[in-house]
Amino acid sequence: MTEISKIGLGSVQFGLSYGISNTTGQTSEEEVSKIFKLAFKNGITIIDTASCYGNSESVIGKNGGNKFDIVTKFMPSTQAISVIDQFEQSLMCLGINQLYGYLAHRPLELISNKNDWNEIQVLKKTKRIKKVGFSLNDPKEYYQLIEAEIFPDIIQVPFNYFDSRFKEILIELKENGCEIHTRSTFMQGLFFMNKNNLSDFFKPLFTELDYIQSIGNNELSSSLLKYVLKQPFIDKVILGIENANQLEENIKGLSFALDLKPMSKRFSDELLMPMYWPKI
Repeated sequence: MTEISKIGLGSVQFGLSYGISNTTGQTSEEEVSKIFKLAFKNGITIIDTASCYGNSESVIGKNGGNKFDIVTKFMPSTQAISVIDQFEQSLMCLGINQLYGYLAHRPLELISNKNDWNEIQVLKKTKRIKKVGFSLNDPKEYYQLIEAEIFPDIIQVPFNYFDSRFKEILIELKENGCEIHTRSTFMQGLFFMNKNNLSDFFKPLFTELDYIQSIGNNELSSSLLKYVLKQPFIDKVILGIENANQLEENIKGLSFALDLKPMSKRFSDELLMPMYWPKI
């Protein structure tokens, strides 16, 4: 598998204005179509989305997303809408008949409501879904799910130059045949931000930010991407893309990306998880 083919398209920007450094807002449908054409041409096969990413699923469905394997996510069932209902709505929006992957967006809810998990297992048995699993933020979530005997075929977690909290878990899962997807390669753009524009909350990261930003703007994003792509236990790196030029620059940049020195320092969960970040 080539480095480029390990890239998957993250689509939250197609349905929402997302990211700490995003200054352009939601990606236009015209631009989404350009992104898909460029991705397909370069052997990228996966699109990652979710029912809660605004109208991302519909945008994907209307602009050629059916050429790709699609992974989407579901929310816990309620009296108003079941997991099956969500599944059918996602398929309708995406314009496809089956999913490559279906992930629980709030996986700990599966522990108290095993019926949601059982329902998607039925969809898998009838080949409407190829792989089922969950999206995690914290390694503690994984251990709770395994203790409840909820085992994934596919998993998505954050992983980047600063954040290797899941590394040992991913190595073990990979050895057991689980497909590994990672996200947050650029920490929502934090790696590129001027530290003078960041609050003191991020101060413990400043020395390391100085190091990676000393690489230079032309090589930085590709070097950060290469760092994650070369991890042998990772199958797909979900890359949030705002426009086709951005994707093209990342693809071309891999040919001259630098090898970053190993990161030995460990940071607190609060620094690594955007849910804890102050608004800028």
